[in-house]
Amino acid sequence: MSEHDTATALETIAELPEVTGKVEHHGSLADFIWFRTGGPAEWLVRPDSVDALSEFLKALPRDVPVLPVGVGSNLIVRDGGVPGVVIRLPKAMAKLQVEPGNRIRVGAAAMGITVASAARDAGIAGLEFLRGIPGTVGGAVRMNAGAYGRETADILIEAMVVERDGTIRTWSREQLGFTYRHSALPDGAVVIGALFEGTAGDRAEIGAEMDRIAAEREASQPLRSRTGGSTFKNPPGEKAWQLVDAAGCRGLRIGDAQVSEKHTNFLLNLDKATSADIEALGEEVRTRVKANSGIELEWEIQRVGVSK
Repeated sequence: MSEHDTATALETIAELPEVTGKVEHHGSLADFIWFRTGGPAEWLVRPDSVDALSEFLKALPRDVPVLPVGVGSNLIVRDGGVPGVVIRLPKAMAKLQVEPGNRIRVGAAAMGITVASAARDAGIAGLEFLRGIPGTVGGAVRMNAGAYGRETADILIEAMVVERDGTIRTWSREQLGFTYRHSALPDGAVVIGALFEGTAGDRAEIGAEMDRIAAEREASQPLRSRTGGSTFKNPPGEKAWQLVDAAGCRGLRIGDAQVSEKHTNFLLNLDKATSADIEALGEEVRTRVKANSGIELEWEIQRVGVSK
């Protein structure tokens, strides 16, 4: 979106459509984004139902950008904030229901660990990897999140989506066009639910695999830090963290932004880093990796909003 388009959208949004739920002008995103950095949303909207979300998007002028956000576990919000509307789904959209055929239907606000635990309790195998994804189902569907050799595309049957014009539609796995950490969902579309399918399994074995994943994450990742999850995509045949390490970037700092010494594909906010510090550090890492290996790392973490 150009500067002109952004200005037009901001002028238009002064007459925000009514919506049942919570609406905040200049709503803070840094309060819940994992990095705890970044500017506010022009409007932070938490609709209280699918119908409310649908009617709101239907009435919202088409030139106003819409960004759905879950728990912000894989997100850099730039310091100038996010123009337009940020949609955050309420806990009411986190319900789960086990269905026949080793299937589980979940609301998009549900966390990965919650889905994995429900599948374990129902004796459904194949969803254990969701234990290692610290975000919501909505985010997992949009970016085809994955871990430990599995990804969302492997278990998804369909996703329920409110499109930018307010239409409520079901998208099949094929329509979603999944590739590595990517889906074909258009900008402004909001995932509201998903249907996953696994296979019949032993609860004890499923639980043991989830425990293994949890222990491995605890041992290898900076889980208790202000971070944003995996920063760069793994290039074909390579591991991003190994490329970063080989380029001498372990522990590299810009201000209070640092490349994790525990896992070099994680960036940290040590205390008072800005989003600009974090993004600049990521770009410096990309530059050094390119110079060292000839490989150009692609961002996996989402960067949104405008610079200050």
